[in-house]
Amino acid sequence: MSEEPDVEIRELTTVAEVHEAAAVLASVWPGDRHAMPANILRALQYSGNYVVGVFDDGRMVGASAAWFGAPGDRTMHSHITGVIAAAQGRGVGRALKQHQRDWAFARDVGHITWTFDPLVARNAHFNLRVLGARVSRYLVDQYGSMNDDVNRGVPTDRLLVTWALAAPPVPTPDDDDVVAEVLIPGDIEGLRRETPAAAAAWRTAVRGTLLGHFDRGLRIGGFDDQRGYLLVPAD
Repeated sequence: MSEEPDVEIRELTTVAEVHEAAAVLASVWPGDRHAMPANILRALQYSGNYVVGVFDDGRMVGASAAWFGAPGDRTMHSHITGVIAAAQGRGVGRALKQHQRDWAFARDVGHITWTFDPLVARNAHFNLRVLGARVSRYLVDQYGSMNDDVNRGVPTDRLLVTWALAAPPVPTPDDDDVVAEVLIPGDIEGLRRETPAAAAAWRTAVRGTLLGHFDRGLRIGGFDDQRGYLLVPAD
């Protein structure tokens, strides 16, 4: 069991805190100072949605925002979560997700959804192996063109995942149940900086292969750090 990070996670209540959170998120996605505009964060916070900050010795080092889904669905969609580089690698992301889970569960939310880039291996590992969330859908160029340094100039393909809050984590499938594997690069960010053409080729290949498997009636059942996405028959 890893130790919990020595940080405070709490809901933001003032305009000043909301503006600070917007600045923190803009620093995590450099190049786009409107990564999550303060006025939108304030509107979400004021209307009772999930808007929190992560504080390390009184300094905000991370922030997260989510909002409730359609009436009757008992869902919440987590749109953005960011932690500054100096606070990464300490388990803050996992602590944030646990806080989000507890907050949502206390408000009768049954599922949390969010998206992530299918080519980012560390996110696939965290979402599928650590949290045990389940992939619901492949979304092609979900957000269109984005201006931040991370996403500029590349299609914003995303996997939509669903986290069932009252259920145990979805386990990695047994080898006997795996029908196909889809490898992804270990460091897509490095490829984008150094060899953009290779990164673009990975995008095209992974998109086509995953969508083809979905059309065949398969789904992503888990993720393996060496083998990539593990495809199993759909339920």
